[in-house]
Amino acid sequence: MTDAPELPTKILRLADLTNRHASTFDLAPTPEQRTAIANHLGIPAVKKLVFAGEITPLGRSDWQLTAKLGATVVQPCVATLASVTTRMDEVIRRVYARDFAYPDGAEAEMPDDDAVEPLPQTLDLGAVMIEALSLALPAFPRAEGAELGQVLVAAKGVAPMTDDDAKPFAGLGALRDQLAKDEDDSGENNA
Repeated sequence: MTDAPELPTKILRLADLTNRHASTFDLAPTPEQRTAIANHLGIPAVKKLVFAGEITPLGRSDWQLTAKLGATVVQPCVATLASVTTRMDEVIRRVYARDFAYPDGAEAEMPDDDAVEPLPQTLDLGAVMIEALSLALPAFPRAEGAELGQVLVAAKGVAPMTDDDAKPFAGLGALRDQLAKDEDDSGENNA
């Protein structure tokens, strides 16, 4: 029995980074790791994946991660289930702030910058890459030319309800237009 491939990890301890200049990184998962990522995300395949960037100090204790995520993924079409290949190129930005706290209470305002997160002791760049990829995936991939059809279902002997049936006043608009046309036609005949 073979072990399932593991998700890629690259752990950085932020206290070990120099706060004088940026620290660069470049992750390119192996084919086995891309398979593990695809399984984790519930998609057929991750053909290519690169996550490269830098972590820059912001002041004395905060950090900013900026990176480029490049990926080619395969997903099923929402209409036909045919394979849809999508190329993605995303710019990723995260800020890790020492003084950040999640708002508490039933009602809270969204922060001005939604890329700000609490400062962790360690940062798993592999987890950031996978999260960024999952957020970038198309929500409703469609194969070229695929259209969603209309499914009509009803009990035996009952006519199924259509979208037009759900709009009872649409018929009144058509009737109004027909009456206006009939008035115009009768006005032209009397002239």
